[in-house]
Amino acid sequence: MSKPAWKKPLGVDVLTAARARIGEVLDAFPRVYLSGPSGKDSGVMMHLVCEEARKRGRKVGVLFMDLEAQYAATIAFVHEMFSRYADVIDPFWVALPLHLRNAVSMHQPFWVSWDPRCREAWVREPDPRSITDPARFPFYRAPDGDDAMEFEEFIDLFGHWYGNGEATACLVGIRANESLNRWRAISGNHHRFQNHKWTVWKGGGVFNAYPIYDWRTEDIWTYYGKTGLPHNRVYDLMHRAGVPLHQQRICQPYGDDQRRGLWLYHVLEPVTWTRVVARVAGARSGALYAGKSGNIQGNRIVTLPEGYTSWEAFARFLLESMPRSEADHYRAKIAAFLGWYAPRGYEDGIPDEADAHAEAARKAPSWRRVAKTLLKNDRLCKGLGFSQTDGTHYDKWRKITQKRHATWMHFLR
Repeated sequence: MSKPAWKKPLGVDVLTAARARIGEVLDAFPRVYLSGPSGKDSGVMMHLVCEEARKRGRKVGVLFMDLEAQYAATIAFVHEMFSRYADVIDPFWVALPLHLRNAVSMHQPFWVSWDPRCREAWVREPDPRSITDPARFPFYRAPDGDDAMEFEEFIDLFGHWYGNGEATACLVGIRANESLNRWRAISGNHHRFQNHKWTVWKGGGVFNAYPIYDWRTEDIWTYYGKTGLPHNRVYDLMHRAGVPLHQQRICQPYGDDQRRGLWLYHVLEPVTWTRVVARVAGARSGALYAGKSGNIQGNRIVTLPEGYTSWEAFARFLLESMPRSEADHYRAKIAAFLGWYAPRGYEDGIPDEADAHAEAARKAPSWRRVAKTLLKNDRLCKGLGFSQTDGTHYDKWRKITQKRHATWMHFLR
């Protein structure tokens, strides 16, 4: 029996297909906006969308989330794009305080962009074009100390606000082959617009559309090369710095995955770098070690430090050395991890080590896996098999976990 094909040829090139998808969205939805532009993919999206919008004599919204820590080249690119397509866009350059992950510090696991309490430490001043007045968006929740609106929450509510009760499409420039998370965002069992596999219903009258979901990195640069249209020049700097083509990404620098590119600020824009490392706790050390494959990030080969006879003892030491709130967070996750494996052949506890390949595939539990998760400051605990937790339900989850795994929580104290 033959395996089902994951890819079905459409009989047309990806550029023609993308233009057709964008045209269909513009013709079907009374309200359309796009997310970006800052990176190479969202830049292509904006070029294509504005091209089709001009043909139809209509405007589209453009949402650019300015999270403060940005390359100067990125800001210059956004300026260029907004000016180039001023006749067909309704711009929303948002520079408001938002709650974001800081994966380079356990003492400051989150930070707030454009935090009014530390204006002197801002990486840069908001752009004159940007929206800094919280009253501009009735759904926005102003920060109260460290309690600020989540980035994902703003994105979701913006779509419903922009739609104003009408059918609305958000055009997103992400590609399925870029990462597993992006493939999951597009694939899966979703409600879709007219059964198009490149659309996902987001609730209410809002759909996300991914017209370039089937493009490869080579397609992106072929488009720029053949058209000569503007792109973010920071990619040129990345190329000169020796960053491989498929690893060139632009995003906020302190996130769980994004921290691996934090060191690039020092290489590409030294002036921006001095502000970036001073903005949040742990940024300088995070940049230093994110570019290495040694023990501090728990990547690849990890050896037990001298003075410890077991990974369990080392993991307990790491828990004890953390701030209390962070240690409690990890204990709840580890308790769930231990509790899940207990009735599956590990009633007497998990081993200190298991086969390295089985551990890497997350098919075997061990205290070495736990220690590596702690070393990497993997707050989502992906290394233990957890997926991203919805922040609005996290406290409820912790209470349930603490009750359900009371035995294991006690064991970890």
